[in-house]
Amino acid sequence: MKFWQSIFLCEGDQIVDTVKIVDNLGFEGAMISEHLLHIEDREPAYPYSEDGQPPQFTDKTVYPECWSLMAALAAVTDNLRFVTNVFILPLHHPIEVAKATGSVAYFSDNRIILGAGAGWMKEEFDILGVDFASRGKRYDECIEIIRLLQTGERVEYHGQHFEFSPVQMCPAPTQPVPIYIGGISGPALRRTARVGDGWLGPGQTLDDALATVKKIHALREEYGRSSEPFEMIVPIYGEMTIDDFKRMEDAGVDGTVSLPFAITMKPNTTLEQKRAYLENYAENIIAKVNR
Repeated sequence: MKFWQSIFLCEGDQIVDTVKIVDNLGFEGAMISEHLLHIEDREPAYPYSEDGQPPQFTDKTVYPECWSLMAALAAVTDNLRFVTNVFILPLHHPIEVAKATGSVAYFSDNRIILGAGAGWMKEEFDILGVDFASRGKRYDECIEIIRLLQTGERVEYHGQHFEFSPVQMCPAPTQPVPIYIGGISGPALRRTARVGDGWLGPGQTLDDALATVKKIHALREEYGRSSEPFEMIVPIYGEMTIDDFKRMEDAGVDGTVSLPFAITMKPNTTLEQKRAYLENYAENIIAKVNR
């Protein structure tokens, strides 16, 4: 089992040092979240809470630009992979995303993953002048374009939302950046099975997560992709035993997540408190699950 540390809600001035600690303790990678702006007047549309509000989402929540942060963190670590959970892919132009992710991958020995989601905050789309209603179709075209450009070959594209004549991107990564799909809605799971290199859970109870994993296996079989490489990273809410982690492995789950420090401890912890938590997690969970 691979273990990832979420750095969502981590204090901005502690992120770099925290990730250095994570790098030395046997974690697989670090998980980064994305939003562009704090929007004061927004509809309560977050899909994973009863009141439609994301947990602990305030105007003080730190949201660095993902690919700049990944580049900085890759430069000071040796082993970690980095994944966005999630990057709001249809909010952005795919050529710019292909360029940014391809460049970071090129200079980081391919240690990054584009974890993509459709987005839930319409106001972000409105501010950038991007149509929210068509984001599903834009999402699919974005994936196609990123994969084309990251081959490094001369390519062209003629879609409903994006179109360009022959172009070539340089540098291209030595291998395409993997694209993992986030979410548990019907469209998200179908997109995962149809085009995803992996799946990112949004955080569920163990039983609910295992039921979702079973759906994904069935859908991948339906799309004829069950033999292709695929990775599942599945955060779990609630107490977990060593046997519970084994249940996840038996179900075909590759990795799980140590939840944000503001959830597992409390908001506004010091770097030394985070170090103590991470060392305890490495000793009592990572080492015991993988021994």
